[in-house]
Amino acid sequence: MNFNLRETAAHHRIIVSHRGVSGGNIPGNTIPSYEIALAQGADMIETDVSACLDGTLVVFHPNMEMRQLGSDCSVPQMTYEEVSRLRYVNPDRAPTQFGLVKFDDLLETFKDRCYINVDKFWNNPEAIYKAIKRHNMLDQILVKSSLKPQVIQVLEDLAPDIPFMPIVKNDFPEHAELVSKKINYIGVEFVFSEESAPCAQPEYIKKLQKDNILVWSNAIIYNVQKQLAAGHSDDTSFTVSYDYGWGWLADRGYDIIQTDWPGMLIDYLKKSGKYYK
Repeated sequence: MNFNLRETAAHHRIIVSHRGVSGGNIPGNTIPSYEIALAQGADMIETDVSACLDGTLVVFHPNMEMRQLGSDCSVPQMTYEEVSRLRYVNPDRAPTQFGLVKFDDLLETFKDRCYINVDKFWNNPEAIYKAIKRHNMLDQILVKSSLKPQVIQVLEDLAPDIPFMPIVKNDFPEHAELVSKKINYIGVEFVFSEESAPCAQPEYIKKLQKDNILVWSNAIIYNVQKQLAAGHSDDTSFTVSYDYGWGWLADRGYDIIQTDWPGMLIDYLKKSGKYYK
């Protein structure tokens, strides 16, 4: 399978499955959750990476031990042998059969199958980069981070070839400077709470796209009080209308949409004629 984010985005909107598809007894950030996402048609899976005390990389969102494991343990303070005995809990707080996945196992499982957005890259950039290179999967990977000088320095010094997107709120004056950097700057993720934000304007988005930059928006909701796309979300797609939620994001021109409901989003986009470019 040939992986080229720009070519894929030129064909259709890229749909990212946030931590895979969780529900029932299947938690997110597990192999089954990602398999479900691909079965529903997602192009990319989003995954969080943490490091154990002995340096072993595992798929886990930092600081979520109590919420996701029902324990006040700390994954970074445990060896992988100890971490391997942990089990996720389901929404009813009952233990599941699913443990934390090694990052190496995740990469090997989904090699040549889909794009992978590696979140929390900046906590362990060298170890994560070496793992990706070891599996020969750079073309499948996308990393994102807030835009800080030390982030750009790490990219230039360590991983200039890894596809990178900064996470930006409202406006993006740093675009021209990033183009000149010796990094693989492939796109930008926009976060905004008001429809009037510059990054929510179709002309602004088209300007970046003319510079061969992909533009990412989020339908996911972490916290309803901290909107990522001015209320045009997975939630409002169901509680108001698909057109108000997902349709608004597609009409604005975003190339990539992250969701917790990839199957339903793709079905809507295809039926409404908003999927293919």
